[in-house]
Amino acid sequence: MILSSCASPYETVPLIGFEADNPIPEEFRERILVDTVHDGDVVPMEFRVDKGVPLVDPDELEARYVEERDWGANLVAAELAKSLGLPGFCRMRLARVLLDFNRFPGSTPPGLTDPLERLAINAPFSTALDHPLKMRLLGYYDQVSDRIEAQFHGKLIRVCVHTYDMHNASRTVRPDVSLITQSVTYNRESCMPYGIFDPLYPPVLAESTCSRVLRDRIALNLERGGFRVGHNHPYLLPDGSTDIRSQVWYFFTYVRERFLAEHPECTSDEAYARVWTMLLNTNLRRIEGEELRGYLHRYRRPHPTREPELRRAQLAYEVVGRFIRESGVIDEYRRHPERPSSLTVEVRKDLLNDFDASGRPTRRHTEVAAALGRTIAGAIRIYFETDRPLATGG
Repeated sequence: MILSSCASPYETVPLIGFEADNPIPEEFRERILVDTVHDGDVVPMEFRVDKGVPLVDPDELEARYVEERDWGANLVAAELAKSLGLPGFCRMRLARVLLDFNRFPGSTPPGLTDPLERLAINAPFSTALDHPLKMRLLGYYDQVSDRIEAQFHGKLIRVCVHTYDMHNASRTVRPDVSLITQSVTYNRESCMPYGIFDPLYPPVLAESTCSRVLRDRIALNLERGGFRVGHNHPYLLPDGSTDIRSQVWYFFTYVRERFLAEHPECTSDEAYARVWTMLLNTNLRRIEGEELRGYLHRYRRPHPTREPELRRAQLAYEVVGRFIRESGVIDEYRRHPERPSSLTVEVRKDLLNDFDASGRPTRRHTEVAAALGRTIAGAIRIYFETDRPLATGG
């Protein structure tokens, strides 16, 4: 664990001096993002100590840090990026125990134990930090959001690498690798979570965050390579994960582009700008987006000086809603060859590391990480060269 400041909480790690034996076609290299969000190691001192007094118990922090970290995820991500011929991969620097970017922003309330329902700030920091410190910590969340949003632009495939423990709670052994592509709420209720993302987002788009052809091609290559593969097991994607949030963001970005192409007169209209801000506010951090959401969907009473502006945005929202329902944009996007895929890859920690009694790695299995990287990269290469052209008629 590194105790310092963190000027770049989400950074690109360059891969210098390495050339892949069989990289993907050059035209696609800038269209793939490989990253990690749970293998960070930085806990800045500003969140640990106040005037010389620890804000959190050091022993508890150490134990939670070791337990929460996705040991080995960065290693697999680096090997995958190398095998694809990418110039680097991206990683979250902040430790997950301090800030979990794969959840909605906020502080997890006491008593909430479901790991898929947690918020970004968890124990011990959810009780140790006061409001100003939590606001400062969520400022890092905003920095990461801005960086990831910039990285997502123009991508066709995003692979986020995680690692998990060897055993389920029942002590049965988990698959070597699991490919996660579905939200916990959609799997349970066949719809998106109520009141979080805008209801204009079509539930049918939540069936999978990734092209099934790509997912199955990766699974086939992994099985052929000797890795046992599971799907959406032992858990699903939390609704606040970057995979789910990005799918909503991608769709409304596409809708905005299509709508403004047909209605260029709305490009500089402030009412429509407020609608797009709300629809694209998938991390729930823009207060102006939440203001309009509250007015439209929770029927909150605005200040009298704000109501005319919000009423104009409501009318613009209704126009956008009709466009989504009547233009065919849903089916068009659903099968569009440029629809991005986001895939979570879980790898068993024990395949990548030996651990001591405390749970810290003692030796990395770089040969396993390299084999995983080559195998997944080979599947992505086949997808671009064979599967995608067949699926799109190209």
